[in-house]
Amino acid sequence: MTRWFDKMALVHRYPSTQPCSFPQLWVFSLFVAFCLLLEAVAAKQVDPKQVDPKLSPYNVNGVREKAVPLVNNNNNVAARQETTRAPVRTSGNGWRISEDNACSSDVRRLCPRSSWQNNFVVLECLQDEREANDDISPDCHHMLWNYKHNLTMDERFDIAAVEVCKTALRELKECQNHEHGKGYVISCLVDNRANISDYECHQFITRMASIIFSDYRLICGFVDNCKEDINRLHCGRISNDPKVVHSQGAVVACLEHALTDQEERRDVEQLQDGCRKAILRVAELSSDDFHLDRHLYFACRDDRERFCEKVTAGDGRVYKCLFNHKFEDDMTQKCSDVLTIRQKLIAQDYKTSYLLAKACRLDLKLNHCTAEVVPHLREVRLSHLLICLENAMHYGQSISSDCQGEMLDFRHILMEDYSLSPEIVLNCHNEISGMCSGLNKKGRTLHCLMRVERGEGGKGNLGNACRRALLTLVQEADLGSDYRVDRALIEACESVIHTACRGIRNGDPMVLSCLMEHLYTDHMVEECEHALLELQYFISRDWKLDPMLYKRCRADASHLCYSQMMNESTPGAIISCLYRHAYRTEEQGRRLSRNCKHEVWRILHQRALDLRLNPELQEQCLKDLGKWCSEKPEFGTELECLQEHMDELWDPCKQMVSNFTMLEGQDIEIEVLLMRACDAVVQTYCHDVGDTQSGTGELMQCLIRNKHQHEMNEKCAVGVMHFQLIQMKDFRFSFKFKTACKEDVLKLCPNIRKKADVVICLSTMVRNDTLQEVKEPRVSLKCQRQLRVDELEMSEDIRFDPDMLNNCNSDIKRFCKDVSFGGAQVLECLKEKRKSLSLKCHEKIFRREEMEMSDPEMDFNLIRVCKQMIKRFCSTSDTKSLMQCLKQNKNNEMMDPKCKQMITKRQITQYSDYRLNPALKRACRADIPKFCKSLLEHEKNDYELEGKVISCLKMKYGKQRLSSGCEDQMRIAIKDAAIDYRLDPQLQQFCNKEILHLCQEEAAAQEQTGQVEECLKMNLPKIISKECKTEIINILRESKADVFVDPMLHTACALDLKHYCAGIPPGEGRQMSCLLELLEDKMVRLQPPCKNMLTERKEMWQYAYKVAPVEDLQAIARQLLVSPSRNYFLSVILGGLCVLFAVGLLCGRITKRVSREIKDR
Repeated sequence: MTRWFDKMALVHRYPSTQPCSFPQLWVFSLFVAFCLLLEAVAAKQVDPKQVDPKLSPYNVNGVREKAVPLVNNNNNVAARQETTRAPVRTSGNGWRISEDNACSSDVRRLCPRSSWQNNFVVLECLQDEREANDDISPDCHHMLWNYKHNLTMDERFDIAAVEVCKTALRELKECQNHEHGKGYVISCLVDNRANISDYECHQFITRMASIIFSDYRLICGFVDNCKEDINRLHCGRISNDPKVVHSQGAVVACLEHALTDQEERRDVEQLQDGCRKAILRVAELSSDDFHLDRHLYFACRDDRERFCEKVTAGDGRVYKCLFNHKFEDDMTQKCSDVLTIRQKLIAQDYKTSYLLAKACRLDLKLNHCTAEVVPHLREVRLSHLLICLENAMHYGQSISSDCQGEMLDFRHILMEDYSLSPEIVLNCHNEISGMCSGLNKKGRTLHCLMRVERGEGGKGNLGNACRRALLTLVQEADLGSDYRVDRALIEACESVIHTACRGIRNGDPMVLSCLMEHLYTDHMVEECEHALLELQYFISRDWKLDPMLYKRCRADASHLCYSQMMNESTPGAIISCLYRHAYRTEEQGRRLSRNCKHEVWRILHQRALDLRLNPELQEQCLKDLGKWCSEKPEFGTELECLQEHMDELWDPCKQMVSNFTMLEGQDIEIEVLLMRACDAVVQTYCHDVGDTQSGTGELMQCLIRNKHQHEMNEKCAVGVMHFQLIQMKDFRFSFKFKTACKEDVLKLCPNIRKKADVVICLSTMVRNDTLQEVKEPRVSLKCQRQLRVDELEMSEDIRFDPDMLNNCNSDIKRFCKDVSFGGAQVLECLKEKRKSLSLKCHEKIFRREEMEMSDPEMDFNLIRVCKQMIKRFCSTSDTKSLMQCLKQNKNNEMMDPKCKQMITKRQITQYSDYRLNPALKRACRADIPKFCKSLLEHEKNDYELEGKVISCLKMKYGKQRLSSGCEDQMRIAIKDAAIDYRLDPQLQQFCNKEILHLCQEEAAAQEQTGQVEECLKMNLPKIISKECKTEIINILRESKADVFVDPMLHTACALDLKHYCAGIPPGEGRQMSCLLELLEDKMVRLQPPCKNMLTERKEMWQYAYKVAPVEDLQAIARQLLVSPSRNYFLSVILGGLCVLFAVGLLCGRITKRVSREIKDR
């Protein structure tokens, strides 16, 4: 009898906090009577065939129910039902536990021989506490469980409850009509104990609950619903703890494990529906006090004392505390495993969490999230509750703070332990075991799966089912609303949050946005970067996971993206639709609201950091990424790579990349990394544009204009250059150009897409209309202005002209391989090597030079080098006249030497071909075909004539044959060549050796002032080459015709010309004749330099006349006309002609005289 008082430990677990009153003692005494009653029933010695089948583990046929046990968590053996005939050993005293095949070996091993004849003593012996490795066999456990079950199915338990709780039963009508002997009466009272006001009854039920929850068979017909599953799974257990001999927590745990296991494995036989509901009901009723979950209580007693010592039992507080410490290093594995089972039950039915059910009861009802509202749901899963309430919050419904707090806790739990999500366990088993094993703590397994799916190069490696399960879990956890749900992210990003995002409220959705804004900055750490991108990869697949975006854009999406809203199966479809409407103008139709537009811009800017955060783009470009970009490991380079291979991309990918590039063209701030690199330039030169004209393309234009400023760093320059190069692939990528010229392009250049070709097409039309003086130009003024901007941009880099780049690629590698492309340096290099270039490349360079000469503003190097000089000397000049203005001021003392050198280079180019000298070409357009027709017949298109046409015109200079405008241009050309011999291609070609031999020192002078030409004139007798001598003689003849074209003589005689010849117009040798007459006039005293120079020139001319080769009569006449003694020669020739005429008259009549004889015939 004394052993029974040990069972009173069940009652002493709930000591009263008040002094004992008489009613309490009465209830306690009644409870003791129950225990004695149980002792009396158990002590009966009867034959198993003569008793009620309920009181024996055998059925009425003497067959013992037996089942193959369900093995532990790590095995997967299907349970099966079987019955075997066991020999029934009886004696005069009845059936004995010690004689049963299931327990005989355990009884002999563990119990003294003297106890074998007493079933109750044997039962106590087998339930004694012992080491785990000395436990009884599973078959014996199961047999004893059936034995105890039959003992306790007695109606006297219900009679006692009716006696104590009369008042409560009158008030609880649903508890009045239950059949006795099933345990239903007590179970009904336990279910409704919150509504029982009678103190004695409440105390009685509270104490009875200890036995009820320790032995689940008394709850609502649990045995009737689960008996078959218990036997099939072999889950019968008895306790070996002497304090709780009636505890059947292990049986409950076995069935709970079977219930959770069937959710995670396809090859496990399902529990009966009634049993499943009963298990969840037991868990629900034990949810407020962890003592009532006996298996968990005994597994976690020590852990509760270690982690939750100060937490009072009740209202699920101990559960919550243990859940929070589940992954602590000091938590025992046994307790951790049992807590996991409990959490899995909560995942199946939220009501098994007392705190969650209590906090969210009203919110669930108001937002129609209960099983009653959704009839097909057998119970409300945690995932359904979370998603339903999260959607309600997204739609602006108010959820109580207590409910939100509990939801946050369970979202955190779901992310912390993947095993709580049956879909993950079932569908991701292979991926976890193959790539993420051993990471099942603190959410690391889930982040590993995210990392695998995100993959290298944007290629996911998860199966479709696993990918869907993972996305579903992210949706359930609603990670975008509160970063604190993700423990792995918190641990990785804690330092970044405290430094970069410390001004944002803890738990605010904008914390994730803040982290994205600091991605790839000095604040970011590598672990946080990886965890953040892994999370954002899945958030980007469902726009609802960004609460701010969903809240502000839900209405816009329903109006503008209706078709995408109806079919949300395509990841990123809705956000892509919003992207397309983000930059629309009023003329283009419906636009996003202001708040939504702001959020879309935020998302665009953040997700542009990684192509994999754009699901639609990644999906369409997966093959192209692997083909073209597999060798680009740097972050943020995937899109650049795809843009570089735009022409080779698969059409759907090409379309997606084109659309995104057009967005970049409109708002370059999308390129966050570029904006960070260019921050100094933006702040210094473009801050007004960035603040007031965002989304208009002006910011990129500003960066392009200022990319040569000293604030520009290499990263920014490379980024701006990349964008300029990409714009060349399609004119639509340049927002400013597309806006200004789209209509013109469609009308005038409809089949052209490449920007370089479009610019050439339109600029050609503009030039032709200008030359033809068309009243109504075909290209609109708005487009002409933008065309000008883009032409200037294209002049900077040969890569902006793909056609030229392709034709000159081999020449670049040969002559300019060490020259950088920026700043038109490669183009300048090719110009310097023009004589050695391939034919096609030479033609392209010639055309480029022709364009630059006709419009000097297109000459990038000239404008860059002479920028300050243009402001100083040519600020009022027309852009077409810049070169002319610079040439006129070339020798000014204020002229920058570098600019002067650049002007000389361009002059050399101009005089290599008349077509590269627009002013001369225009002035001499009638003279060139008239006098140089033979040269034009042999002219090669796009190839220099090496100054031949200009030399031809020089021969006509001073003979009153050239038009006045052409003569003026030739005077300038001859004077320029006289100052700098390099401007005379013919002289350089024919006299190169003589210059190097005779005038080396003069040619090496840093600044040319006519010394080389003067040197060649002085050394004319020493020149052997016929061609060179002819060139020098021609130069002398030209100077004889006009003193202005002989700068040395003109400088020496400037005062005398002003004093003596001021009234004589220049040209046709008039001023030179004036000086020669003054030289002969002894009454006039010329300036010594002028007199000496004139004397030298006179000697040179005389020598030239002597040695000048006479090629034809024209040459003779030419020499005669330019000779100083031409009057004498003309007089002699005229006299000779007169004499000849007179002789002809006289001699003619004599020769014609005939004899008279002939006449008289």
